[in-house]
Amino acid sequence: MSRALPKYNKRRVVVIGAAAALALTGAVVVNSALAGESKSSGATNAQTLASPGTIACPDVASQLPAIPATAQAEVDRNLALLQTQIAEANKRLVDTVGQGGANFVQNAILGPLKDKRVSTIDRIAISIGRKGTKPQGLDALAGCALNTGGAANAGGAANGNAGNAGNAGNNANTGNNNAGNAGNAGNAGNAGNAGAVGTITCPDVASQLPAIPATAQAEVDRNLALLQTQINEANTRLQNTVGQGGANFVQNAILGPLKDKRVSTIDRIAISIGRKGTKPQGLDALAACTLNK
Repeated sequence: MSRALPKYNKRRVVVIGAAAALALTGAVVVNSALAGESKSSGATNAQTLASPGTIACPDVASQLPAIPATAQAEVDRNLALLQTQIAEANKRLVDTVGQGGANFVQNAILGPLKDKRVSTIDRIAISIGRKGTKPQGLDALAGCALNTGGAANAGGAANGNAGNAGNAGNNANTGNNNAGNAGNAGNAGNAGNAGAVGTITCPDVASQLPAIPATAQAEVDRNLALLQTQINEANTRLQNTVGQGGANFVQNAILGPLKDKRVSTIDRIAISIGRKGTKPQGLDALAACTLNK
């Protein structure tokens, strides 16, 4: 019995040693897998949480002359609207991270934001000009810039994105037809392409309005004209961006921003009528437009 005992102990040591080695190997494999997963997840989260930046625009309020008392309320409304437009653009910037191509931010966010700001700044200037001296050159404050550092850069805001301001191809106002495209206007081949792209059509607002008080007629007429201008600009943009972006480019970069503009303009029409009459309801249903090919 004394001879068998050492042999039994030897076998037990071998079995225990093998089990320990197996457990150690398993721990190494698990730790390696967890380390790899942690590293991969960290990289993914870093990409997801990376800030797309913020949009900074020149300050308009500080550039205004003395504001007549009768224009103060309207100017304040439009200054507030400028802030709302920036907030909406920043939200859109976050919501569309990774979408579109290299020019997506310019085409789908900064360009449409500049369009809105041009219209809003023009209304501010017109309001002041009714009872005072209409300020000139405010449109230079319409262009905004993307600060990819994640914080608004006051210097960048003050610059007003000078590069974009001087780029006729990026101007989204009624002068959007650049010199290069001007020569193509009479080109039959391009005319065929324009027909293939289609046109944007929107519900008629004027025919849906109730009786307009005389005191509101001028403002309503201005905003009805602005609705038409917005459609014209959208159609021009449609032609000038053929082939850009992905499958949803027209919706994201043209139809969506056009609807936003129309909502604001239609709301102003309803408010104007409501000041001296019955404010029309449900006009926002007329804001959305469609692409007819």
